[in-house]
Parts: sequence; structure tokens; C-alpha cells
Amino acid sequence: MTATATPTAPPTPREQLLNRIQRDIPIVQRPYAQIAADVGLTEAEALAILREVKAEGVLRQVSAIFDTRTLGYKSSLVAAEYAEDQLDAGAEIVNTHPGVSHNYKRNHAFNLWYTIAVPPESDLEAHVQKLHELSGAKITRLMPTLHLFKIGVEFDMTGKEDWNAKAKPQYTNDQRNIGYEVTDLDRAFVMEFQKDLPVTEEPYAAACAALGLSIDEVAAHAEKMKAAGALRRVSAVFRHQKAGFTFNAMGVWAVPQEQVAEVGRQMAEFKAVSHCYLRPTYPEWPYTIFTMVHGRSKDEAFGKIKAIEEEVAPATPHAILYSTKEYKKIRLEFYQPEFYAWAKQYLGTDA
Repeated sequence: MTATATPTAPPTPREQLLNRIQRDIPIVQRPYAQIAADVGLTEAEALAILREVKAEGVLRQVSAIFDTRTLGYKSSLVAAEYAEDQLDAGAEIVNTHPGVSHNYKRNHAFNLWYTIAVPPESDLEAHVQKLHELSGAKITRLMPTLHLFKIGVEFDMTGKEDWNAKAKPQYTNDQRNIGYEVTDLDRAFVMEFQKDLPVTEEPYAAACAALGLSIDEVAAHAEKMKAAGALRRVSAVFRHQKAGFTFNAMGVWAVPQEQVAEVGRQMAEFKAVSHCYLRPTYPEWPYTIFTMVHGRSKDEAFGKIKAIEEEVAPATPHAILYSTKEYKKIRLEFYQPEFYAWAKQYLGTDA
């Protein structure tokens, strides 16, 4: 097994900065001054680097990442099967749904995989059924998260981490509060912080003004939402392809139910794993645990899956699915009117 990246010089301050901003950006008046100090740069140097990578398209946006379920939204991964000559057309119809944020063709009989989220008052199954009918799918299977072992995309921008490096997951099922009551201030906070925050000395100034709160008051409310699991963090999001991570691999594992808790925990500790979930099985789909990894090449992505197999699941039946075409990839935006317009048009309901 090749479990390491090629050994090279220690990471540069630039590489450390790009890794650091994926973890969290503190809600303080001048967050980049604090982050810059962490990696041995000045605030001006850090901002110059971030503006450069944003101009290059590597840095997609800086914004808050919220937990859909804690906010009351219902969401699911969906796997669907289409005749090959109808796949592109079907994918385009699925893309019209404002709650669909990711949509990919993958190398499997289930050749279309998308994620969908709907507001609390909506019927998720009704939305997916309507997409099934409109898009001409042969089979559509809901694959919701039964347990979240880990979510948190962090690319190793140094290229120096071992493929089997470990770290405790930042966000798991334990951080979710399903009975959380969303307040008017929460909604206003979400509306402001889901925007692309500017790469400036005081990136939160406009949000503070819109909310009518000081930076300390905004930070305090953010901590309250974090404690409830509604807010994961404010961080940078990179474009996978532009950042050099051109290949993704979804390792799916037929772990027996009595072993899923322990095996899922172990798989989630691999830093290379960005998502680790327990999902339902079907007669044609025996896989319980899903692990997503990204690589600069197919060999790297498959190598990361191999590292998981050898260390955690050497005798577990599994498959590797990878994207062969990207149809849609956006950040989910909450409380948007376009969603309600779609529901009215296709379902005849307000949600």
C-alpha cells in the first residue's frame, strides 16, 4: 500500500494559510490578522494571497456552513437509474429544482446521484417522486443520512499528508440538535452569512450592519447556533478542480449492521475522508457506509480508499463509485423564493 504522499519540504506559510482557512474563520473584527499570525504571515500578506486564489477561481467563497437538519430542512442523497441516452436530459430536469445542490453522473447502474434539501414544511418524498416522474428515471432510491459520522471538506493543499493520516472529525451526528427552534434572528443570520463574505480586513462589517448587531453580539449568537448544531463554522470553500483535486471517489461498504457504529467511527477518523455516513440498503444496494475522498488523480483517490480497506475493513465487500460528469454543484441557499415557486408549479403546494 502507498499510504503517503511524496515526502518534500515542510509546508510553506501560503500552504498553511490555505489549509487553515478551510477549518474555520473566527468571527472577530479582523479575522485574517489572527489567521495570518497563526501561519507566520502579516494580515496584508494573507489577504493578498487569498485575493489571488479567489481571482484564480480556486477559492469559491467564504461563508458560513449550516446544518440543514438542525435548521429543520429535510435532505437526502438520491440515486437514480436512467437509460444512457436519456441521462443528460434527465439530469437537466433534476437541475431545475432549486433544492438540488449537487448532481453527478457516476460509474454504476445507478448512474445519477444528486442531493436535495427542502424546507421544514415540505414533503421531501413528494419532491423526489415528482423529479422521478418529470425526469424519466427508471428507478429512484432515497438514501438519507441515518447517522452522520463526519462531514467536513478540507483539502490538503500541501500535498504532504499521509493518505492514512488521522484526525478527530470536527462535525458529527453528536453536534446535531434535531429539536432546535429556529428564531427570527437565526433566519436573518443565515440569510446574511450564507452570502459570499468579502476578502477584506473586516469581512463581517456588512453582516453586522444588516443584523443591527456589534461584532461581539454576532459572535455570541454564532456560538449559540454552533452549540445547537445549526452552524458548523465559517470557512473557505475551494473549487475542487481548480484546487487540483480533479478526482473524487465514493467508497461504499457493506458493513454488517452490528458493526456500523465502530467501523463508521474509524473510517471517519481518516483525514482524507470528507464525508462518512450510514445510509439505508435496498435489494439492489447492500452498502451501509459511504466514505467520500478526493484526490489529485484517480490513483491518489483510489489509494486513499485502499488505505481505509487495509486498515479498517480488509474483508468487507465494497465498491468505488466516481464522478464521470458534473451536472450541478452549488451551495444550498436557505429560505429562497425560487424553491416555493417550483413547488407551486409542479406540486401545486406552497412548499
